[in-house]
Amino acid sequence: MKKILFLILFLIAALPCLAQTDNDAVYFEDDDEEPVEEADSTQTVIELRTAIDTIHTKDKYTDVILFDNQTWEYLTHPRPGIDSTSIYDGWWNTETLHAYISYPKDSIPAEVDLLLVDETHGFKVPYQTKVHSGFKWRRRRPHTGVDLPLDTGDSVRVAFDGVVRLSSGSRTGGYGNLIVVRHSNGLETYYGHLSKRLAIPGEPVKAGEVIGLGGSTGRSTGPHLHFETRYKGQAFDPERLIDFENGALRQALFTLKKDYFNIYSHYGQTEKQEAEAKAQAVAASQAQYYKVRSGDTLSRIASRHGTTVSRLCQLNGIKSTKILRVGERLRVR
Repeated sequence: MKKILFLILFLIAALPCLAQTDNDAVYFEDDDEEPVEEADSTQTVIELRTAIDTIHTKDKYTDVILFDNQTWEYLTHPRPGIDSTSIYDGWWNTETLHAYISYPKDSIPAEVDLLLVDETHGFKVPYQTKVHSGFKWRRRRPHTGVDLPLDTGDSVRVAFDGVVRLSSGSRTGGYGNLIVVRHSNGLETYYGHLSKRLAIPGEPVKAGEVIGLGGSTGRSTGPHLHFETRYKGQAFDPERLIDFENGALRQALFTLKKDYFNIYSHYGQTEKQEAEAKAQAVAASQAQYYKVRSGDTLSRIASRHGTTVSRLCQLNGIKSTKILRVGERLRVR
């Protein structure tokens, strides 16, 4: 009887524990086993993938990367910008005609992209007209710009935003009254033969601002604007940038090639003509010259250098009847 009563009392005492829900259940773990964690349903599964190919697009700053799991994504490269702080780059000189005269040409890359205009930096044609004389070899000397005919006193405008580096009428060679403006992308533009200069060194200028008046100072046969474009001191054909007749910029982003620093290389050439221009430049670098002495004739000079009179005439752009001057330099190779 006592055992039955004890069992009844034990069940009454244990009843609250047996009535516990699953949420209140107590679990006991073995000290030798790691606790099992429940999976996090919000955890992202990262799928490993390997790039297997790159496709170039029309935009040279955007590529498409293909992966081995048949997915793809765009890859963008840094684009050139217009940073005005780079104008003064250590080669700044307000008195020297060519500030980059000693800049190492070998340090210029084979190609460089130049952003010419953006949302805040504009363009204006210096003077709108048809080019009279272009970037070429002319009268036995390189003509490193374009000549734009105008009337004396006509307004000459700066092409791009920049800072005036040089404004001078002396020690400018054949340029006469000259203004040189430096632009933040490494370009400099030259405005020569002006009748009047309206800007001073160190002055910031905006595209379209009048910086001078047209004229015929310096080595000039009549009123015109001599306009040049140079990168790190090296001249190239301005018509690669500007359509002067229509007063328009050809493109906002310009790829400048090192081969363009060649007086035989100009806008509008075919690939074959570009190759020929490059070959001409190499030949010109190997050219040999002779200084005319008293008593010299074309025949005597040709014989002395193992060539012909017709070849001498061709190399120097002269006729066989030309009267030679003592001290004159003739190309013989």
